[in-house]
Amino acid sequence: MFPGFEALFLTVKLAALSTVILLLIGTPVAWWLARSKSRFKPIIEAVVALPIVLPPTVLGFYLLVLLSPGSSFGGWWFELTGQTLTFSFSGLVIASVVYSFPFVVQPIQSAFETVGRDMMEAAYTLGAKPLDAFFTVAMPLARRGFLTGTVLGFAHTLGEFGVVLMVGGNIPGETRVVSIAIYDHVESLEYAQAHVLSSILLCTAFIAILMMYVVNARLRVKA
Repeated sequence: MFPGFEALFLTVKLAALSTVILLLIGTPVAWWLARSKSRFKPIIEAVVALPIVLPPTVLGFYLLVLLSPGSSFGGWWFELTGQTLTFSFSGLVIASVVYSFPFVVQPIQSAFETVGRDMMEAAYTLGAKPLDAFFTVAMPLARRGFLTGTVLGFAHTLGEFGVVLMVGGNIPGETRVVSIAIYDHVESLEYAQAHVLSSILLCTAFIAILMMYVVNARLRVKA
């Protein structure tokens, strides 16, 4: 078996699961941000964007505190499951969702903002309920934003290092993702193994972003 397969599998699993959760949570947040006129909107937008500007070690430290068994949330999870969130795959998922949140929410928010209110109001006048209008009008028109958010969220999670190291550590088969495996190989002067894993991540990220631009260009032409 390829020596880095376990880390690769864990990384893809983490990225895929995090992206699904990000879409489920980020879509209603993006919709609210795109349509809301609340005076608190700038505050929420600033909170959403924080992971972009915060150093991963700072974000990782506060997540480590939040997820530790000594905190209210971490303690509640431990009582519920008997397992800690720190240095576990579940903790990595939570950390990845927080770390990649703006990369999913912001493209979808921008796409929702291009959906005219008149189109939604037209759907309402034709008898569509708000939820029906959202799924049949808003989401199809915002498909480019969803594609961009999905690709960026997935690719960003693939390359995580500081946050996952702070929250998950380096446990083989549990929290040792590719970025950490690469770091270990470099520390051990195993440049050949580091090069192989780095090349796989580089090619995967490039192909994902290339496909995003190609598909978005085709959707733009059809629109």
